[in-house]
Amino acid sequence: MTATTERPADSTKEIGKDRRRKEDQRLITGRTRWTDNIVLPGMLHVAMVRSPFAHATITNIDKSVAEAATNVVTVITGADVAEEQGGLPNAWPITPDQIAPVHSPIAVDRVVFAGEIVAVIVARSAAEARDAAELVDVDYDVLPAALDLKEAAEDKVLAHPDLGTNKSAYWTFDSAQAGTGGNVEEAITKARTDGIVIEREYRQQRLIPAFMEPRSTVVDPTGEQITMWSATQIPHILKFLLAAVTGVSEAKIRVIAPDVGGGFGGKLQTTPEEFITFLLARRLGKPVKYTETRSESLMAAHHGRDQWQKLTLAADKDGKVTGLKVDLLADMGSHISLVGGGVPVLGAFMFNAIYKFPAYQFNCQTVLTNKTWTDAYRGAGRPEATFGIERLMDELAAELGVDPFVVREKNWITAEEFPFTTVAGLEYDSGNYEAATARAKELFGYDELRAEQMARRASGDPVQLGIGVSTFTEMCGLAPSRVLGSLDYGAGGWEHASVRMLPTGKVEVLTGVSGHGQGHETAFSQIAADRLGVAFEDVEILHGDTMVSHKGLDTYGSRSLVVGGEAIVKAADKVIEKAKPIAAHLLEASVDDIEFEAGRFSVRGTDQGLAIAEIALATFAAHNLPDGVEPSLDSDATFDPVNFNYPHGTHLCAMEVDTETGQVTMRKYAACDDIGNIINPLIVEGQLHGGLVQGIAQALWEEAVYDDAGTLVSGSFVDYLLPTAADTINFDLDHTTSPATTNTLGTKGVGEAGTIASTPAVVNAIVDAVRHLGINDIQMPCTPERVWNAIQGVHKGGATEAAAMPHFDPAEPGQDSTEGSAQ
Repeated sequence: MTATTERPADSTKEIGKDRRRKEDQRLITGRTRWTDNIVLPGMLHVAMVRSPFAHATITNIDKSVAEAATNVVTVITGADVAEEQGGLPNAWPITPDQIAPVHSPIAVDRVVFAGEIVAVIVARSAAEARDAAELVDVDYDVLPAALDLKEAAEDKVLAHPDLGTNKSAYWTFDSAQAGTGGNVEEAITKARTDGIVIEREYRQQRLIPAFMEPRSTVVDPTGEQITMWSATQIPHILKFLLAAVTGVSEAKIRVIAPDVGGGFGGKLQTTPEEFITFLLARRLGKPVKYTETRSESLMAAHHGRDQWQKLTLAADKDGKVTGLKVDLLADMGSHISLVGGGVPVLGAFMFNAIYKFPAYQFNCQTVLTNKTWTDAYRGAGRPEATFGIERLMDELAAELGVDPFVVREKNWITAEEFPFTTVAGLEYDSGNYEAATARAKELFGYDELRAEQMARRASGDPVQLGIGVSTFTEMCGLAPSRVLGSLDYGAGGWEHASVRMLPTGKVEVLTGVSGHGQGHETAFSQIAADRLGVAFEDVEILHGDTMVSHKGLDTYGSRSLVVGGEAIVKAADKVIEKAKPIAAHLLEASVDDIEFEAGRFSVRGTDQGLAIAEIALATFAAHNLPDGVEPSLDSDATFDPVNFNYPHGTHLCAMEVDTETGQVTMRKYAACDDIGNIINPLIVEGQLHGGLVQGIAQALWEEAVYDDAGTLVSGSFVDYLLPTAADTINFDLDHTTSPATTNTLGTKGVGEAGTIASTPAVVNAIVDAVRHLGINDIQMPCTPERVWNAIQGVHKGGATEAAAMPHFDPAEPGQDSTEGSAQ
């Protein structure tokens, strides 16, 4: 019999421990099984021929030379499989009249973005397939490309001429119509007369998820099932959609997400490459593998963000906001992807952020262009919204001539007002913005840095100091199913878990979410260990295989812990309830007298008891069970939350700006986040650090850039700038705790918090450093060149209107409010 680790009765709870991740040992010692590591007998390899043009008609494809190349098995074009390849699904049509072009895995007669697949090589080795791809001769007639988002929205050039427009869908929310608030147009009109109106336009640049492991797919059709291994975030959803598109029975498809090296939303997708590999394996009857190159990943895996935000904020003369209007243009790229159209819609519920705005309107036009399609990227709509409102709140403070915290405190929801229904119609269940802000300011040394800023201003120091504020919340733990259904989302928001009690007392937990770097195996083991009173080491987490964990909705939107973790709790509680009658029978007591604590069933008021491991063995043996009780403790649970989840926090950033060169340097970053009860502080710290760096990178370095022909010129890590540890500083982090009321663990999501909060904190700091020069915005990424050009524009008289704007002077914290309108 396998030995079971006894858990000391006085041991501390697992929840709250700084447990090192149990999955890390195999990851850092190279004992992983990435999809590209998989080798099967007789396996063939695939290479893609991709279009170099953003928009063109395919006039001819000569594949004869490639077909004759060494060890080439076949060459497939879109025309060869036009009737059987189907189209990639869109799971979130945000309006009934949404216009969405058919997204064929292999282009048939026209390409609509640079990087689109036009032919596929199958060969005996990956190298031979890549070599043969160079031999395919494709003739194109180049067409005008729709590349500029604003021009595309005006249909100046059509990305898909057959559709007659680039406008895909128009989605709107109006608080007056929804009954959640007042009329925003009336609020703006009134503020123009006797208040303040701030109007700004902000650019959310296009970003690339740039996950560590390139996408890879292996399909084996030789068994009773067709088995696909894929570097995906969504094995269960992928299985369903493969069946729905191809007509293959879902029961005959198995999808495995083995070790997956990062995703950030970039693997929340069903890809052309997955469908092509599936099709080829079925056609050829042999295992087939495709692994993309890094340049293919940057060029053809979906991108994120890419919006223009036109924002209008109305306030009274004291800085109390009376209305917010958002007009959004969102670039969908060449196609409407799996949930791409819904990403800006998620932001619609977050522009009001932590504030009590009385009137609100959100209007979003999604637009098709001839660029790579966009979809979720860490935060998905919520970073964009947080950036917009937190930039606006700083602009309002500058107009009033007060500290940025003054307008935030005047408008935010106070701790006593929770639960609070927002102007966007969401109910925030818990929070304490005052406590998080107080702690963040303390960590940051806010007053001291403001004093230093004042001294630098007074001395005319060429290196100015700016202080950026970002107070945020987010909706995460995507659910409940009814709400998602009301938004026309194609799936639910529930999650499933199974807990198996093995005869040896060990525990297997099957979860429908699968990790790709988050630490699921560790955190879920801590939850199950605490609930069942077993040792952490005795819990095994199984995930990512649709035949092992047959039911689930996968990993995205900071839902794994708050939805998936709660399903584990409910399944574990069912195990305990199933064990109680057996324990009572063995202890010759009434079920009503049985108590369970720390892994032991005992009779109330006595020292009689049995460990859960003993009950597990007795259940397995089934020699002495109560009549009518089945010999199994195994239990399943499905959890569908009644609400979203709302973490929040205050982030502060100090940036030094050299006004002579435009160089920006991060001086200090401090944050206090409230993510409810914490399962593993070490994992949380890692999630926050990673999220912070990604958000900071948007502010300072990252941007996907296309030339006038539609070619991605930032198609390698030479030109697409990812930060390293050497580019960042140490962060000062802490947390406050307002437990969530929507799950028994009291937890909130953390995977996206750092990314959502950090970008506006950094940009606000940079603008704060040069606002006294007349600058109120610098487009991201805030490179030295862009900062220097902004300063030079002021010196040359290019920003005289901005220069006349009032601003907060740290030397005059009591400066009176300024009346009028800032345009």
